[in-house]
Amino acid sequence: MLAGFLNAAVAGFLLTAVCNWTGTAPLAGWRLAALWLVWLAGRLAMALAGDAAPWAVALDLLFVPLVMLDAGVRIWRARQRRQMIVLLVLLAFWGLDAAFHWRGDPRYLHALVLLGALLILVIGGRITPAFTSNWLRQQGENPALVTVRPWLDRGALITVAVLVCLQVAGLTSSPWQAALALLAALLVLARLVGWAGWRTGREPLLWILHLGHLWVVAGLVLLGLAALSLVPGSAWLHALGAGAMGTMVLGVMTRVAVGHTGRPLRLRRGGLTAYLLMLCAGLARVAVALGVMPMMAGLWLAALAWSGAWLVFLGGYGRILLTRRADGRPG
Repeated sequence: MLAGFLNAAVAGFLLTAVCNWTGTAPLAGWRLAALWLVWLAGRLAMALAGDAAPWAVALDLLFVPLVMLDAGVRIWRARQRRQMIVLLVLLAFWGLDAAFHWRGDPRYLHALVLLGALLILVIGGRITPAFTSNWLRQQGENPALVTVRPWLDRGALITVAVLVCLQVAGLTSSPWQAALALLAALLVLARLVGWAGWRTGREPLLWILHLGHLWVVAGLVLLGLAALSLVPGSAWLHALGAGAMGTMVLGVMTRVAVGHTGRPLRLRRGGLTAYLLMLCAGLARVAVALGVMPMMAGLWLAALAWSGAWLVFLGGYGRILLTRRADGRPG
């Protein structure tokens, strides 16, 4: 799920966003098809190769460097050094994936989940307050109600980055991890409050992004409690995985699918159902991990809700993604 789903989602975002940042033409045609085939080859290789044959591992590890190369060249030529942090996080993604192939230790995958949360905080910290502020302005409200505090952003990012390092080092049951995780949750919640998400209740394309960040808070709290042996150690993984990652990826996709096809920025038919199904999937996985829901019933519910959310998305957005832009522009 991390190498297949999350890497593909991050790549899709970068292939779109970096072009907007740098004013360059997006990857298209046979080059985009070739990159997708590399991703697909890695997935098929890992599924069919048995005991992770070297050739399968090589294919699995090839996709992210190609994405980094495309994004890195554009960012370097545009002299936008500020965007390099995203590439550094992606490099860490690749390194942890390689470490898991090499050692087979699940702590590297657990660190990858935390790194996914860090990427949500990096990217979501840019787009969520900006989109919220713009929407408030369009509604005739005061955009200054959205407050961004750089020191909160830096504090949250640094604290989660340290948590990633502790996970890699295997220091998962220490009071230090508990304290840092709870501090990180507090910092993320504080900056989320500053973004005035409660004012976006009339706009699902916005409140879903705030909800995704709230899942990050929940995951960090559960991580801190797990370090103190107060809750099972898997609960935070599901809160950050099925909860935060699923919600944020779906939220961003439903927005860019209309915005980048020349259509009005509004949720299409079935979109709200997809959001609710994704929320149900995340809650079910956490409930099973916490022991408040029977395992098999909860896992089936989570699987059906997760799959249903994406099927609803395909039904509502598939056609517009396979046809020309509504405004006639290329893309």
